[in-house]
Amino acid sequence: MNNKYVIFAIYLTIFVSSIVFFKEPFEGYLSYIVYLLFFPIFIMRYGFPKLPFIIFLPLLIAGITYIQIGSNETGQFIKIFTGFFLSVVFYHYVIELFQSDVRRLFKYYITGAYIVSIIGIIQILSYQIGFKPGYDYGFILNKWSVTQGGFGIRMNSIFSEPSYFAAVIAPAFFVAIYNLSTGKKLFMTRRRSIIIGIAYLLTFSSLGIFGIYLAILLLLLNFGFIRYAFIFAPIFYFTFTYAYESVPEFRARFDGTFDIFTTEDFRNNEIHGSSFVLYNNYHVALENFKRNPIFGTGLGSHPTAFERYSLTNLQGVVDIDFNKQDANSMALRLMSETGLYGLIFMLVFLVRCWVFKPRSSSDEMWVMSNAVVLIILLYLFRQGHYFLNGFPFFLWLFYYIWKENKRERIERNELDSADENNNQTELISQ
Repeated sequence: MNNKYVIFAIYLTIFVSSIVFFKEPFEGYLSYIVYLLFFPIFIMRYGFPKLPFIIFLPLLIAGITYIQIGSNETGQFIKIFTGFFLSVVFYHYVIELFQSDVRRLFKYYITGAYIVSIIGIIQILSYQIGFKPGYDYGFILNKWSVTQGGFGIRMNSIFSEPSYFAAVIAPAFFVAIYNLSTGKKLFMTRRRSIIIGIAYLLTFSSLGIFGIYLAILLLLLNFGFIRYAFIFAPIFYFTFTYAYESVPEFRARFDGTFDIFTTEDFRNNEIHGSSFVLYNNYHVALENFKRNPIFGTGLGSHPTAFERYSLTNLQGVVDIDFNKQDANSMALRLMSETGLYGLIFMLVFLVRCWVFKPRSSSDEMWVMSNAVVLIILLYLFRQGHYFLNGFPFFLWLFYYIWKENKRERIERNELDSADENNNQTELISQ
């Protein structure tokens, strides 16, 4: 699979979500055009993959059931189920197209992350010299805006928000941190590692800062807490201290989230708006889960649950209904819309397929696996859209990294056994 135009089109679906062609009855992203172009070819070549059908069948049945009893809306269910299912199937086809070559798939992703990081750095530099076409891309991207903060603006490159950049580029950032802390050049040169690392910091995003802490934690988990804590613990401490004292947006969100979840004082008008949004969606998801614990109320049903259980329905509570479509967190959305089925599936998926360094066939495998874990965790925490920016691509990549690592370990063990038998035979013959 060497057609550069095909590769370019596929990876556009991951990095370009800031262009929409229409907004009703749903937002028409560039990725949908790519799906339509490639699906006929993929279906003729590979047929219909069974695994996505098996996974989504219970969600289909549950969704139809809850529409009948009034806990979900037909239009919402069809929109979310179809979009999620088709994107999962599409990226499964992509894996097949690349013959499960996870290293190649990951290298192309790294290249894309490097390109959008350069664009992001140019954006900040252009703002400093007052060159508007270099930092304001609204004339090209119609779902995009300049975000104030940081060095005058917060870097979002070609993504609609800095937090989207922080989420999608997180795997590349993990590799960059690994390379810079070990002196290696895995998947990218030292120069590229520095550029991606700098760009990540320029988002001044709370999610990005959280991503830095998670990246450090993942490195400690793989290298060993005791052995490397003296290196990473100070980095963790000084990074948090600097962010808390120097980034007002992060400090406000951190304090607000801590206060509202510990005191449950959601009527406090001084709490940061995003903290209230997260807490409110947590409340809605929990109430919906209590009443529908097995399968939730179906894909696309969180807005309906929001109307029923939102704290904004109470008198004296600030009327903020942001993120009622996606719950502000995939973990909360899964809780609300898929119940135990979705939560247990995601938990088992993570635990089962996570490749740690001691059980890795090579450094490439555990680094890729933990890099992809980072974006999955960030989405579970604060990104609720099931298929924006190619999220199912990373889920499939995570799964096939595990499969490839398992295959390589078996092959290596067989070779080691064969070498040992040969050595024993030689000793006997002597």
